[in-house]
Parts: sequence; C-alpha cells; structure tokens
Amino acid sequence: MNHEKRIGLQRKRRSFRVRRHIRGTQDRPRLCIVRSLKHTYAQVIDDSKGSTLTSAATTEKALKGKIKYGGNKAAAEAVGQAIAERAMAAGIKQVCFDRGSGKYHGRIAALAESARKAGLSF
Repeated sequence: MNHEKRIGLQRKRRSFRVRRHIRGTQDRPRLCIVRSLKHTYAQVIDDSKGSTLTSAATTEKALKGKIKYGGNKAAAEAVGQAIAERAMAAGIKQVCFDRGSGKYHGRIAALAESARKAGLSF
C-alpha cells in the first residue's frame, strides 16, 4: 500500500473514532473543524436534522480581508471568533467540539480557544 493511501485511511479511522462519541443535537449542536493546507473551515451542525446551522471559513470574503494567509494560527483564530459570533447570533451557546482527524494542537486548538473567548462553551 502506498504512503498516501495509508495516511488517508488513518485519517478516516481517527475521524470515525472521534465522531463515534459525538452527536450534535438541537440543544447542543456539533462544531466541526476541517483544515486543509491553505484554509480552515468550521461548521455548526445539528445531526438530528442533518443540517448546517452556521459556518465560517478562511475562503469567505469577509475573513479574507482580515487575514493574510488562510493556513496559519492567526487565520484559525479569526475563523473561531467568526463562528462563535454567528452561533451566538443564531441562539447557540453550547456546542460539542468535533476535531475530526486532527489533534487538538496548533490551528485546531487556536480555533477552539478563540471560539471560547468569544463566548461559545464546549
């Protein structure tokens, strides 16, 4: 098996392991984080309905003006603040944190801490 395929399978396994224990409800939706090399994305998802309640990403025009590059900690902090503000505006105060296949480290931790500072609790 080639290296890229093995790494991809490991990522899938890790994300399934994390998501096996986390379910977003209407009272406490799931905050899902996805990061790529150049961008960071966050969504607040209600799994009981299967719908996205709010989202934020470094690819949006509103955030592109504030950040220089989308794949660093500063950009992740901006996304965390934006997702928290949008969630609070939608009436969401508590979420379940879904880190996906990434470790709680670096950009993922920066996004989470920024969302906590902006008033979101998880």
